[in-house]
Amino acid sequence: MRSKKPLVDGSKTGPDHKFSSKFVAGLLDWNQNENSRQMPWKGEKDPYKIWLSEIILQQTRVEQGLKYYQNFISKYPDVHLLSNAPEDEVFKLWEGLGYYSRCRNLLHTAKFIAKELNGKFPDNHHDILQLKGIGSYTAAAIASFAYNHPYAVLDGNVFRVLSRIYDIETPIDSSEGKKEFSKLAQDLLPQNQAGIYNQAIMDFGAVICKPVPLCNKCFFNNKCKAFLQGHQDLLPVKEKKLKIKKRWLNYFVIRYKDQVMIRQRTGKDIWQQLFEFLLIETDENLPVDKIFSLLKQQYGINESIMINRFEYDQKLTHQYIRFSFIQMELSKKTSIPGFIWAKTKNVHAYAFPKTIKQYIVTQLL
Repeated sequence: MRSKKPLVDGSKTGPDHKFSSKFVAGLLDWNQNENSRQMPWKGEKDPYKIWLSEIILQQTRVEQGLKYYQNFISKYPDVHLLSNAPEDEVFKLWEGLGYYSRCRNLLHTAKFIAKELNGKFPDNHHDILQLKGIGSYTAAAIASFAYNHPYAVLDGNVFRVLSRIYDIETPIDSSEGKKEFSKLAQDLLPQNQAGIYNQAIMDFGAVICKPVPLCNKCFFNNKCKAFLQGHQDLLPVKEKKLKIKKRWLNYFVIRYKDQVMIRQRTGKDIWQQLFEFLLIETDENLPVDKIFSLLKQQYGINESIMINRFEYDQKLTHQYIRFSFIQMELSKKTSIPGFIWAKTKNVHAYAFPKTIKQYIVTQLL
């Protein structure tokens, strides 16, 4: 690891200021003449639509979030319609997007804006930041895109671009790194072009300065400090290694004639408020006979016939999940607290997590 170099000299006329000025000017020129990245919310000034797009894009690729944004705008074109929508309807529209706490926060904030603020979205950074589900990045994005207020955005794309342009090794997930990059991003921001600049640097990180960068297409490759040193593939640096939790979710798809048993998740775990089948979670991969033994012990179900078993894997940010779907047919109908019987042909109308929905579509219906 090489020694850390000072980032800027603090001078408004020194060499680092000139370097930064050239980068900003070049980025704005690239944005105007070469940036062909198209997204329906680019150039949008309605804070409601900007807010909606930013919440959808949290932890989500643009390609995946695009259709969700279009569906939400089509169904709920203003905050009043969203605030008055049935929660199950909104969760159904969100189905498959993941990180469902975003959807809960979306509903909470929509109701707050509609009822407490008479439908008027806050027009200053401080008040935007107070809204549930909005952090520093989202507040800066809304303030700059909707109102051109001078707040720099700092997302994964921006971290990556700045770490390479300035060859910064400070870990981006450390307290020191967050402060250092926040100051740099704010110092670079052209005060009267905040919205345009913020969108430009995010787009540049998404299409040119990608995780595997297209340095030969970069307008700044003759000055980029990391590129000139051959360090671009080593940046940005992260301090913490992600710990992945392994889970085994054994779902019993219990059917009786033309109905199937489901329930709504109510705990603080993943997929809160979405629907699922009867679940027995284990801390290891157990054989079917042992899982059936647990089913009998916990739910008293033993008069059934096993039809089939399907297995799926899903990787979340902090979790690796192994799904096992065990199809069963009851000889007589039973009742279990918290569960409802739904028509099998109508079960797709409920909001399920992505992998359960995949199972329903491919194996159940």
